[in-house]
Amino acid sequence: MTPIIPVGAFTDNYVWIVRSGDAAVAVDPGDAAPVIAYLERERLRLVAVLATHHHGDHVGGIPALVERYGAHVYGPAREAIPHRGTALAEGDVVRIDAPALALRVLDIPGHTAGHIALIGTIDGSPTLFCGDTLFAAGCGKLFEGTPSQMWTSLSKLAALPPATRVYCGHEYTLANLRFAAAVEPASDDVRERIARESAKRARDEPTLPSTIADELLTNPFLRVREPAVRRAAEAESDTPPGDDVAVFAALRAWKNRFR
Repeated sequence: MTPIIPVGAFTDNYVWIVRSGDAAVAVDPGDAAPVIAYLERERLRLVAVLATHHHGDHVGGIPALVERYGAHVYGPAREAIPHRGTALAEGDVVRIDAPALALRVLDIPGHTAGHIALIGTIDGSPTLFCGDTLFAAGCGKLFEGTPSQMWTSLSKLAALPPATRVYCGHEYTLANLRFAAAVEPASDDVRERIARESAKRARDEPTLPSTIADELLTNPFLRVREPAVRRAAEAESDTPPGDDVAVFAALRAWKNRFR
């Protein structure tokens, strides 16, 4: 068994801990304190840190973790990652002996210029760590990239096997689903997912991981080719969207002002 454990940080971040035996890997540790508390309580040694992008709420804990555990840091080649020992770009594979991991790297710019994702098989299931590019029922803001880049990145993730488990960086699911319901108010899939995820939050459980299958059914940013989504984007846009990128851009602009 190689479980993946959510460790909460700040108000809505997740640090993902992949563990097996007494070894652990931390994905996007923005805050060292909750990670150290978990590792010490479970008597685990941190062997590696994986960073998907450079934002402080994903890498801020790395210096303290490296100082305490001597963990090796993997991160995107095109971004400044503290203590990075191995720079990663699409086509690379991260191989760690314990816990046994082989994670393929994808370049997914848009949220940041050098954002990466990591995908592999963990406990027999395809598993994706995607940082702040793809969220459950949403996507990240375009801080450094263009709509075209983000749409290309999301399309790359959407093409992964439907059973792929999606581990993203934040607990934004219910807010994202409210927007999805505004885009597709007649969607039974969105309505059912709101009920399901609301029940999890009422039990103080994470809504993650999602799956690519869930996202294809309920995430408006992966559904720009659906007629209902295109009509909704056009109604909210100053200029009628044309191609897929334009529809995506209109949706992202709408979500930016959605309350």
